[in-house]
Amino acid sequence: MYRLRPWGPRDAGRLLSAFAEPELAWQSPEVPATTDEALEWIDRQRAAAEGGSSFGFAVTAGEDVALGHVQVSVTSRAHGLGWVSYWTHADARGRGVATAAVPLAAERVFAETDLFRLELGHRLNNPASCLVALRSGFRPEGIERRKLRYGDERFDTGTHARLRTDPATRLSVAVCGA
Repeated sequence: MYRLRPWGPRDAGRLLSAFAEPELAWQSPEVPATTDEALEWIDRQRAAAEGGSSFGFAVTAGEDVALGHVQVSVTSRAHGLGWVSYWTHADARGRGVATAAVPLAAERVFAETDLFRLELGHRLNNPASCLVALRSGFRPEGIERRKLRYGDERFDTGTHARLRTDPATRLSVAVCGA
């Protein structure tokens, strides 16, 4: 059983080991490289949640070790929009961590905020992320050309959304990367 909890100082080492993976570091705007930087990252997560601009959670299982991260960032209060992002620690991939965490975060944010629509996007060359979106009840909406940029490279992005009024059910649509 997976659950969400706030990041805490005890997670600094786990956060550093996650960001030591080149693929994750390459995609992230903030890459903590020292314990102090990891603690600052954790503090920014707390401050953003307290300020209502972003809600980030460590994903854990029974042993309470951070297995991944899921976050909903408010993109427009006027329109009730949020952007969902997620990652899983390399040693926790293939265990359904993100697939469990994304709907948990969506339900929590829908229950505790006035957001109505949650959006997410994934590189088309990342079918695992597309499956997370579909299995989390995020409906595919199309492809945005060259939306995401990592380093000097731009990527076409599969976009998905879930509305507050959508049922929290898995989708079986086979649209990943097509």
